[in-house]
Amino acid sequence: MTVEPQLAIVAEQTGDGPPLVGILMGSQSDMDTMAGAAKELADRGIGHEVQVLSAHRQPDEVAEYSRSARARGLRVLIAGAGLSAALPGVVAAHTDLPVIGVPLSSRLSAASGLDAILSVIQMPPGVPVAAVGLDNARNAGILAARIIDSGGAHGGRPTAVA
Repeated sequence: MTVEPQLAIVAEQTGDGPPLVGILMGSQSDMDTMAGAAKELADRGIGHEVQVLSAHRQPDEVAEYSRSARARGLRVLIAGAGLSAALPGVVAAHTDLPVIGVPLSSRLSAASGLDAILSVIQMPPGVPVAAVGLDNARNAGILAARIIDSGGAHGGRPTAVA
């Protein structure tokens, strides 16, 4: 069975100017939770894009998205995933941009999200992933804004703090 790639953006690019943050999730069912990051970035006027790409079902597409992120102007990547939570680590393996992992709870989880937390924080040396709390995509958006502000990539102006 062939899985159709989902490279199209599933949510509009929003914010002021071109996208600086890429928000990824492994499944469309994660969209409601990951919307917290998109809202935080939009509220701060930071352009972002949202895509659904699975580390397990679309590994080549995830690798290409990650490798091309800097050339497309992205400065930070946020990756949300549940269960084995492989997406943040796979993204980090293919880019030198900061990657923020959002462990997601799932009705299928045997440990109420603990499996995702451990998968996001237990990265091997040389493959860094910053982690926020379980289902806390908003904090990922705040952290992404702080990373961008610290490097002057947002026009040198600080973003509003909620």
